[in-house]
Amino acid sequence: MRHFLEVDDLSAGELQWVLDMSSRASEAAPQVLEGSGVALVFEKASNRTRNSMEMAVRQLGGHPVYIRPEEVGMDVREPAEDIARTLACFHDVIAARVFRHSHLERMAACAAAPVINLLSDDAHPCQAMADLLTVAQCIGLDRTERVAFVGDANNVWRSLAIGCAMAGIPSTLAVPDGYGPSEATLDRIAALGGECMVTDDPAAAATGADVVYTDVWTSMGQEDEQAERLAAFGPYQVTPELMSLAADGAIFLHCLPAHRGEEVAADVIDGPASRIWQQARNRMHAARGLLAFLAGPAQSGAAP
Repeated sequence: MRHFLEVDDLSAGELQWVLDMSSRASEAAPQVLEGSGVALVFEKASNRTRNSMEMAVRQLGGHPVYIRPEEVGMDVREPAEDIARTLACFHDVIAARVFRHSHLERMAACAAAPVINLLSDDAHPCQAMADLLTVAQCIGLDRTERVAFVGDANNVWRSLAIGCAMAGIPSTLAVPDGYGPSEATLDRIAALGGECMVTDDPAAAATGADVVYTDVWTSMGQEDEQAERLAAFGPYQVTPELMSLAADGAIFLHCLPAHRGEEVAADVIDGPASRIWQQARNRMHAARGLLAFLAGPAQSGAAP
């Protein structure tokens, strides 16, 4: 049973397979989910994740079922293990957007169906797949010399950095003291052959980068830290001046939702370098490629 809790649950060859499949037109999508249900469990609401997953499942011939948090009550009404066992009675794939990564690990340990991480406190691998697909389309993975992430070393950065390492792309993180990555994460990136420089200087990170990426400074569940985070991350806004330091033809990415005037200036996110809507659309394409892999080659044992 193959699960997808982080990008490196795929091999480098499998990652390329998924990206190649994601690049195919939806009309040519293999109907590997025909007659199958896909459970979409959402502890956290999301505009892009729900819409992209539901459409991807439909394009592969399956039937998506959106499940609200109160319908399962993770570890309240039922333990995570029983939820996974129950859903596997009806569905061929279980995808969950949760607060705690440990819930996904417990579900994957017992589920008789592939479990997909739609977001957890540790990782956001489906977003990273869409990010890599966007970079491939706009620049080319083999022509991208560096990706710069300006902001919090959060779940979005972590999965992106792991994905960059697997694709052979060096990355840089600009982050204030106290909000940087763990040594375990940096070791994981290094073990994949990745190069990741960490700095507290946004200009140093952005200079010469082909991609400049940011995310909100206060994620869902961190509302109590908002004032403290606004003060710490104030100098880390992606401005036109910061983008001017990037390489010629550099693109700007953001996983959305965005707070214009906080982590990014409106002139950047709505400017000519921005590829955020292509990136958002690629959430659906990347989800389709991933589901095609998990329901096709991964299940048949014919994975690349």
